[in-house]
Formats: sequence, C-alpha cells, structure tokens
Amino acid sequence: MPFDMTNSNYLSDLNARQKEAVLHTEGPLLVLAGAGSGKTKVITHRIAHIIENGLAPHHILAVTFTNKAASEMRERVMALIAKNPKTAASQNDSSPASDYSQGHNSGPLPNNETGKNTQQFVSLPVVTTFHSFCVRVLRENHRTLNIPKYFLIFDRSDSIKAIKKAMELAGYSPKQFEPKKILSMISRAKGDAHSRLEWQDAASTYPEQVAGEVWEHYEKLLRVEGALDFDDLLFKTLNLIKEYPAVREVLQNRYQYLHIDEYQDTNKVQYEIIRLIAGDKQNICVVGDIDQNIYSWRGADIKNVLQFEKHFPGAHTVLLEENYRSTQTIIAASNDVIKKNRNRVDKTVFTSNQEGEKLVVFAGMTGADEAEYIAMTAKSLIADGADPADIAILFRTNFQSRSLEEAFLNFEVPYQVLGTKFFERKEVKDILSFVRLALHPGSVTDLTRVINVPPRGIGKITLLKLVNDERDKLKGATLEKVKKFEEMMIDIAKVLNTQKPSTALKEIMKMTGLEEMYKESGTEDDLMRLENLQELVTLAIRYDEHPPEEALGLLLEAAALQSDQDELKDKQENNSVRLMTIHAAKGLEFPYVFITGLEEGLFPHERIDDGRIDQEEERRLFYVALTRAEKKIWLTYAHMRTIFGSQRINSPSSFLSDIGEEHLEGSENFGDDSSSGFERTILLD
Repeated sequence: MPFDMTNSNYLSDLNARQKEAVLHTEGPLLVLAGAGSGKTKVITHRIAHIIENGLAPHHILAVTFTNKAASEMRERVMALIAKNPKTAASQNDSSPASDYSQGHNSGPLPNNETGKNTQQFVSLPVVTTFHSFCVRVLRENHRTLNIPKYFLIFDRSDSIKAIKKAMELAGYSPKQFEPKKILSMISRAKGDAHSRLEWQDAASTYPEQVAGEVWEHYEKLLRVEGALDFDDLLFKTLNLIKEYPAVREVLQNRYQYLHIDEYQDTNKVQYEIIRLIAGDKQNICVVGDIDQNIYSWRGADIKNVLQFEKHFPGAHTVLLEENYRSTQTIIAASNDVIKKNRNRVDKTVFTSNQEGEKLVVFAGMTGADEAEYIAMTAKSLIADGADPADIAILFRTNFQSRSLEEAFLNFEVPYQVLGTKFFERKEVKDILSFVRLALHPGSVTDLTRVINVPPRGIGKITLLKLVNDERDKLKGATLEKVKKFEEMMIDIAKVLNTQKPSTALKEIMKMTGLEEMYKESGTEDDLMRLENLQELVTLAIRYDEHPPEEALGLLLEAAALQSDQDELKDKQENNSVRLMTIHAAKGLEFPYVFITGLEEGLFPHERIDDGRIDQEEERRLFYVALTRAEKKIWLTYAHMRTIFGSQRINSPSSFLSDIGEEHLEGSENFGDDSSSGFERTILLD
C-alpha cells in the first residue's frame, strides 16, 4: 500500500520545524536552515509528500549547486519514492537510469513553430544543478538561439585563453590589463543580468570601457567556436525564457513545484530564472542560510534571501535551528563567531548531541611547524582507529597546501588534495580536445592545443597560417604534415560518429599516438597519465547507451561542469586525509577538522590588490569551516610564515577571540577579547 505522509511513523523521522516545511506545499516557502539542520531531508521528504498527494513526479524541479549535492539528493528522493508502489511503478516507464542521473529526465520543450509537445514526460522528478538544467534548456532550443545543439562549454582556462586573444584583437596587452580581471568583470556583469551593450553604455571607468571592448571580441570568438562559457549557460537561458513566451509557458507548466537549495548562493540571473519559471503559481520552496553566504565575490546576492518575502508576497518562513551534526561545544563556538555579524537573520543553532571535546588551539613558530603538528596529530588519530577520510584539513587559500603536503609525505600519512580536477589534467584535456575538434572543426582553441600533441613537427608559423585561413600558403613537407593531421581528424570524426564513447576513446588514444608516447616513455609520471586516460575510458562507459552524438555531448558537459567535490572519492575508494579550501568544503562534513592559517591578513583574508577585508563574509567563511566538524576541531596558526618569498610576522586571527574561552583548550591564560585583536597567550609546542 502507498505510504502515507501523515502517518506518525513517517513523520516521527522529522522534527516539528522540518515537518512544518514538508507539509507546507502551496505558495512560496522560505526555509532558513542552520548548518547540519537537515535541509536535504526537508527537500527530499517534501518532494515525496507532493508526489504522494497526487502530482506527477516530472512536474517537480529541485536545483542545487554541485553535482555531489544533486547526486545525494537524487538518491534520497529515489529511495523515498521507491517505498511507494504508486510512484515506484511510474519509474518503469521512465528514461534510462543514466539519463536520470544527469538530471535530464524531463520531456522536451515545445516545437518552436507549433508550441506543442511531441513526447510524454517521464515520471521522475528532476534533481540537478543550475548549470546542467540550463544546458538542457538551451540544447532543446538550440535552433531558436541559432547555436549548435551540442555546443562546446568553455571552462575557465578556455575562457582565459579566449580573453587573451580578444584583448589582442581589441588592441590591448596582458601587461596593461590582467586577463583574469577582465574575465571576472565580464562574468560579474553576466551574473548581474547585464548584456554587453548595457555594460558598455554604463561603463564609467577606463577598465570598464576596456572590458566592454574585449567582451565584444570575446563574444565573436565564442560564436566562431560554437561555444558558451559558464556564465552564458545561465545568461542565455534567462534571455530565452524572457524573450520567448511559448518557452516560458511550457517551463511553467512542466515545473509546477520548484525547490532551490543553497539559495543564499544564487545571483541575480539565477533568481530571475527561478522567478520566471515559478510564474503566477509561485509554488517555490527555497532553502538557505545567510550565515553560509560565502560567494559574494562571484556574484551571490544575499538580498535574494533577505528580500524573499518582498519578491514573493505571502511567503511562509520556517527556521531550522536544530543541528544533528556537531557536538554542543562546536555549536556553541560557531554561534559565538557568527553572532558578531550584523547583516543576518537572527537565529540560534542548538543541538541535543553530547557536549564533546573543546576546540584545540595550536600556534607553531613557522608554517612548517604548523604543518608538522597537523600531520603528526592526524597520524595519531589514525593510529587510534580513525579512518583517514574522516579527517579534513581546511585552509583559506590554495598556496597553504604545499607545506601541508610536504609534512604529510614526510610523516607517511595518506592524503588527497581537492583542487586538481580530473578533467583539468593535461592528458585528459588533450584527448577531449581531439574529440571537440573532430565534432567542431572550427575550434581554434582545440586546434591550437592538440595539433602538435604528440609532436608532429608543425610549428607556430604553420599554426598561425591555419588559424588565419591561409592554408593555401603551405608547401612541401609542411603541407604533408598538415594533411596527415587533417586526415587523422577525419578518421577520428568517423570513429566518434559510429562507435560507443568508451570504444571511440580507446581508438583515439591509439590513432593520435598518445598511448604509444606514454608507454614508450615509461616514466612514472607518464604511466600515471596513461592510467588517467584509461580512467576516462571507464567514465565514458556510463554514456555508452546513448546515441553517439548525444553521448559525446553529455561526456563533454560532465567534463566542463565538474566541481572540486566531484574529485572526492568514497572512503572505500580513497581512504585518505582530505586537504581542501574552506570554499571547497562547503556542504561536506567530517568527524575531525583542522582549520589552518588563522592569522590576520590570511584568515580573515586581506585582498592583496587593495588591502580590504570583507569582515562579515570572512567570518561567515570561518563559521562554515567550524560547522563542517562533527566531533573535534583544531585551530592552528603560525607566528611566522613565508608568503610570496618573504617571511611575515603574524598576529593571531581576530576570529579566535570571538570564541568563548570556555570552549577552547591550550592554555589557562586565555585572556581578554580586546579591540586590538587576539590577546590570549598560546603555548608554543
């Protein structure tokens, strides 16, 4: 028999506030969820409840920010609806499991001429990320937008290369303007829903005018390559929904109940997309925590949460304040920290968990001393029975990982650094560039990358002639080398169009000479590169059931939209201590957490270009770091640290003085909380 959402056994799994959010299904709902308060449980149970009340599952959309979060949410939704014979039966008529796993399980948008659906919806809710959702919408409407159906998605490195070329075309040198800063200005403008023309009209400073000129050339380069960048995925989806009422109407009819996770991280474009899809029904549930807003630097707008009731009149608000993750001591310490912020909705997180151990404060004389202490402590925890994967080492900036890695190697502690994504490894990008070039022969980015990989004796002057469409100027042996490369690319295209992706990639490894090159070298690094290519073949198997063109599109999409957390292997696969930035750790949890580099100017972080510190955002980041921990926290810093080749004398982070001394361990002489910073005496080990 179908499970009954009002059944006491089912509801007993929820606390009163969670239950309130699950049962409130009509109209706008704002769930302010403290760290570890069960927000994913609320979203998944709410989806199951709506389905139980009779709505076809495909009318439900749930959107989050990372593939890992979407995957976890999707699995939990599936487990819940599988318990119900009514909903479980509907899965038998759905699309393949792999299609569902990508979040691509909704029916197509209407034919642009007739406005009618030509295919039935599958009976599963759509649980996906913002960018994957937008890719789906854009592909379904590629003819309307006059873009390739399987357009390329430029990752950040692709975009930076294109920006450099655009700057050259606009007459500017990278020595005059930093390409990354120009790209960031364009990215922020798109995130704020400004078109290029709007930006150029409003430009009031010389750098803004330069960015506008570069943007124009950047757009042209993307168009020639048949590519969109990350920001275009959102920006063009918003424009599509705005400008084509038929598309907007179908999206509104298809997705009648919306769930948005991590709402505090949405920017203006994401807010506008959701608002338009919600339409007049406004059956939208957003879950967020202002205290975990740590992405304002990339456009996340905290006002989306603060003004939700203004944006969606009549909204109901539910506070989730009970934490199920951390000890009482950790919660008390994190509350001490975050209450210092003024720009927030007042809430006090609490827990019924045990009191737990105090937070340990350690001060090393140097950064190396700090790293050795962390490695030794982690090794001791492991010796006492902790799994390495239960230990996380968090840092504010990436450069801090070097000394930590050195210490972990010296003490022979297994570790994994999040940050070097699988799809960003050179050999993986090379093989995928061959795929992209075969599918899009006009891709200058991919041609430049692989024409001489492995070395084929094709020089820069020859490449420049090819890029400038001057192939007719090539002669003799040079022309023969180019012809041989072009013939190989034609053969690769044939393989891609006829073989399963996994089989095609095996063939491309041989055809290009990459496999032979790495085997002949025989060095440890090259054998590892070959293993990475073999792993890519394994990953491609999940797309083998799709038609070749669609399968390759999905594979390239997965490569472009990968996040840091996608590198985090299951404990059984990689039982290692995790080293990562605090930003990368958001949404994760670990029994044991080390928060490192707690020094003024490093954390809170001082911006190098102008010396400013966004104190509230930095404090929110510290709060996020604290609330990753379940059992115990170590807070570490160094009195001296070498940064950019110079040794710096450090003051302890002012954040340390935010925590009540009753929650800290390390010295009995922890003193006052003065305006001059952290005044306590820390014993040096």
